[in-house]
Amino acid sequence: MNNEQLKLLIAEGEGLTVEFKEKYTSKIDKDIVALANTKGGFIVLGVSDEGKVIGEKLTNQMKADISTLARNCDPHITIGKISQIENVVVIEIFEGDEKPYSCSSGYFRRLDAVSQKMSQKEVRTIFRETVDSAFEDLPRKDFTLGDVSLAKIKAFLHESETSYKVTKANLMPFLASVGLYKNSKLNNAGALMFADDINRFIPYSETILGAFKGTSKTHIYDRKDVRDDLFTQFSESIAFLKKHLNVRSEIREIDRHDIYEIPIDALREAVVNAIIHRDYSMRGTNISVNVFDDRVEIVNPGGLPAGLTKENLGKESIRRNLIIADLFHRMHKVERIGSGIGRMRKFMSQSGLKEPVFEIDTFFRAIFYRNPEYALKGKSRKGSQTGSQRGSQTSSQRIVAIMREKSAITIEELARDLQISPRAIKKHIKSLREQGIIKRIGPDFGGHWEVQN
Repeated sequence: MNNEQLKLLIAEGEGLTVEFKEKYTSKIDKDIVALANTKGGFIVLGVSDEGKVIGEKLTNQMKADISTLARNCDPHITIGKISQIENVVVIEIFEGDEKPYSCSSGYFRRLDAVSQKMSQKEVRTIFRETVDSAFEDLPRKDFTLGDVSLAKIKAFLHESETSYKVTKANLMPFLASVGLYKNSKLNNAGALMFADDINRFIPYSETILGAFKGTSKTHIYDRKDVRDDLFTQFSESIAFLKKHLNVRSEIREIDRHDIYEIPIDALREAVVNAIIHRDYSMRGTNISVNVFDDRVEIVNPGGLPAGLTKENLGKESIRRNLIIADLFHRMHKVERIGSGIGRMRKFMSQSGLKEPVFEIDTFFRAIFYRNPEYALKGKSRKGSQTGSQRGSQTSSQRIVAIMREKSAITIEELARDLQISPRAIKKHIKSLREQGIIKRIGPDFGGHWEVQN
């Protein structure tokens, strides 16, 4: 790794294959094991979770200690390289071929940007994954660097709030850093995310959007086939749902807020879930987003990933497509590990609607029922009042309410309380400060928040 590649890793932030540590401790054995059990990657010492370079000095003793930690794993893990680059230490970990690996604290694997301890079911699943390579990680011989769309990469970097600029000159290191380029070949995940023309490579990866009169597929009045990259499929799905759901507006302070009859946050979770859990090896299938008079259905091919059952759905997190999930996590479309099902239920409950129903066979189907008094076409909705109409707090409002009671609360504590990412909390706080609603008194560490009204 050179200086330019290091800058790219730090600019992109933590993810499936990158872990930041402010300083060396023996506890990094959990991250060594997690990376070896997943896709390999890098541990960068001397960088904070937020990507701020603090600095760490590589000594012969530290190098020996890290090698010993890896040898003490079961089976032994071979460290790729331990390097001093600029003023940080970079440890390269290869994906293991004798999975699962464990350390003294147990078995770990990477999910998004976290090293998570595995359950026994997840350990057994890794045995199966070691034999069967995931479709997303298979090399795509007909897909070259010349087929990659820089415009789509630019859109990804914008969504992930990364200032790093990718050009033809540094395209290969960027794709390698996010798990899309290995052994001089691009993989299927790279084609699904950034191919200039996905139809040339995986034409059956489309999402079909449909709106129907009544409660069956007999009469369709709007349809759109999205044959493009996965982020475009996500964006088009959300836009289609907003188009066909009833909406009302509220003025809060000086801003207008649109409130949909089914919480868009719940539907967004379902669409992301369909994309990151879809079995892309099933030819002749597609993701479906269907709007009926009484419900919305979001369907993806593949059913549950191996190791998950209907009973532990929402309680354990096993992802069919780790690389794709990591890229959507970087774009802030996946909030917390394994929280999607629970968040869908919570959003529906908060709006006074039925919990979503999940049907599982060869396909995974998420069903969201509309309020009949509010949603059915042609039926009067005068005087009706759903849970969302009674007023659910936005994340910003909840942050302000918490700060009134706990002025010294930290960003990490807010993220845990609201079950959203620290980065999302920072965006809300930035907006609230710009509006003059909150003010920071004192330094970042040791200061407190003051609500201005």
